[in-house]
Amino acid sequence: MRQTLILVVIAIAVVGCAQKKPASNNQPKNIDTIATINRGNVDFKTYFTDKTMRFDYYHTGNEKREHFAIDQVMNDGVWSGSETQLIDKLELGSYFFEVVDKASNILLYSRGFASIFGEWQSTPESKSVWGTFSESLRFPWPLKSVIVKLKKRDGNNKFETIWITTIDPTSRQVNPAEIKHTEKVDIIANNGAVGNKVDIVILGDGYAKTEMEKFRSDAKRLSSALLGVEPYRSRIKDINIYAVETPAEESGVTMPHHGIYKRSPLSTHYSSFDSERYVLSYDNKTIRNVASSVPYDFMVILINERTYGGGGIYNLYTTVAADNRFSSYIMIHELGHHLAALADEYYTSSVAYETPKIIVEPWEPNITALLDKNNLKWKDLVTKGTPIPTPWNKEQFDKYGYHVQKTRDSLRATHVAESVMEDLFLNQKKMEVQLFDSEKYKDVVGAFEGAGYVAKGLYRPQIDCIMFTRHEKFCKVCQRSISNVLDEYTR
Repeated sequence: MRQTLILVVIAIAVVGCAQKKPASNNQPKNIDTIATINRGNVDFKTYFTDKTMRFDYYHTGNEKREHFAIDQVMNDGVWSGSETQLIDKLELGSYFFEVVDKASNILLYSRGFASIFGEWQSTPESKSVWGTFSESLRFPWPLKSVIVKLKKRDGNNKFETIWITTIDPTSRQVNPAEIKHTEKVDIIANNGAVGNKVDIVILGDGYAKTEMEKFRSDAKRLSSALLGVEPYRSRIKDINIYAVETPAEESGVTMPHHGIYKRSPLSTHYSSFDSERYVLSYDNKTIRNVASSVPYDFMVILINERTYGGGGIYNLYTTVAADNRFSSYIMIHELGHHLAALADEYYTSSVAYETPKIIVEPWEPNITALLDKNNLKWKDLVTKGTPIPTPWNKEQFDKYGYHVQKTRDSLRATHVAESVMEDLFLNQKKMEVQLFDSEKYKDVVGAFEGAGYVAKGLYRPQIDCIMFTRHEKFCKVCQRSISNVLDEYTR
């Protein structure tokens, strides 16, 4: 091996998605033999420059196995994250990565995240075929060689190292050149220099060249909706928002369930994991290249479609069907996943994932298995005298919710006009308001059964939240969780 090829793969791991698997020929024992020294946040200028290093790799596997392969390491623009909050103390996400100084083994940077592969691994398809997805890690550009450790939660939800590689920033295999951007950038909210702000970039897909004014209008409208909801409203001075224009040759994106196929700039599509409303793109590198037109911490992709749909993956991106009557809700709800790793609290709607048996406490901040009700993760917010678990009229809500889902499925099967679906959701929202208004504990924090796609065994903090229904208000626990993430980028 040439000395200039410093991107050395130390180990490739194979792990199970549901529980920790025994070591095999493909998974060496004691993969992580490096004793990382965590001294807290280090002095930024001692170890980093103010550029962003983007480490692209391929994530391949099936239901029970996963492998990694290096793609490229490149300059992804100016560093927009905090220079003081470098160590992730929240430790959210199904995956986690650490950047360690090779010479001293001192921990320099860490962040939790989730991935499309991680979600795909919980779908039925992963049982029969292998999948490969492009992924990226972004961190400050190191001055000297670093070790990158990739970790994943094991069966006890503890992070276990599954891949280790070394990066030398002076290697010929590392590309320090900046991308020459030609995209037009629109500033929606500018509240100060990057570094101690949360920087959000909004991209658009399926907007034709003649629809750029519509894209700018959609970006402003949905940004306004987001900033009008707590805790963002109280933190508005901490947030910058930019929109990057990516004009398409034709309007709209791919919708396989409707037999519609397009070649849009960012390759977004409905029917991800065969779920009609789930909108993703697997073209990671194109999206990253466009997003790097501006400094960004979080990313939103507006879809120029009316059909209800969207998606949100922690520390990856959010997608939103911009023309749907519920687009504001989709924007706020999906950004809850992307920015703060909030779990879905609903359970009467169909999803693409197979829910595992509940044997450990979920890591997500807004749901609990209530395995130890005396140590509820949000017990400091529980109103005194509130019973745990907290009673509510679940039977009546469930009966109505499952009826709506059955009606929804039958309407989708006949490809009715989107206005019909929107009317169904509006009527559902009105009925839910009526049901909640009669609840004794409707305004308090407790532990209400039904969350995380399952009707029994998981609990949510309040009877309603934007992570539960299509109402544009976060519960107190979700608000605090979002604020905790904002703090990691602004303090």
